[in-house]
Amino acid sequence: MITFLQGILSEALPTQIVVEVGGVGYQVFIPLSSFDRLPLPGQAIKVLTHLQIREDAHVLYGFMTAAERDLFLLLLNNVSGVGPKLALAVLSGASVAGFKDMVVNNDIAALAKIRGLGKKTAERIALELRDKLGVAATWEAASSAHAPSAEERATNDAVLALISLGYKQVEAHQALKKIARPAGGSGSNAPVAADELVRQALKILVS
Repeated sequence: MITFLQGILSEALPTQIVVEVGGVGYQVFIPLSSFDRLPLPGQAIKVLTHLQIREDAHVLYGFMTAAERDLFLLLLNNVSGVGPKLALAVLSGASVAGFKDMVVNNDIAALAKIRGLGKKTAERIALELRDKLGVAATWEAASSAHAPSAEERATNDAVLALISLGYKQVEAHQALKKIARPAGGSGSNAPVAADELVRQALKILVS
């Protein structure tokens, strides 16, 4: 089993990367949450991986953090009807902390806004994670220490809002990455509100 790749980032797209290791280029499919953390092409990279062996192909899925890979495997192994594509969609549409918060609070409406899920799949995810593993109770117990930051909540809400307006997740994430955060000066630590993030992102998307 290939558990990680360490080499040079050769190519980077929002949904996949190529990592060169010892003269061999490995194609790795990634979520947007990992794309946001990538180094620049040509730089060194270590990406955690999960290898899925199918009859017609061996497919690598990659993650920049252990938490992302853990959530991917949790969905893949414990929620009926959820395959790699939907598991990546979850990580692309919400941060790990944000997703846990949705499950803990049984927020089906927010889960259903993640592109590719829909209400029925969102309900199944929330139900089966609770019933099969009791993970929601564990997450709830740890929520005070690991709750999403205000900035993470605002960014996730902005992504969901842009998706509801018809933009793709890739477009939403890329636009939000381009928004300059305030640096220095009074009140610089205050996070930008979700509605303001949406307003600024729309300026970028329509330009």
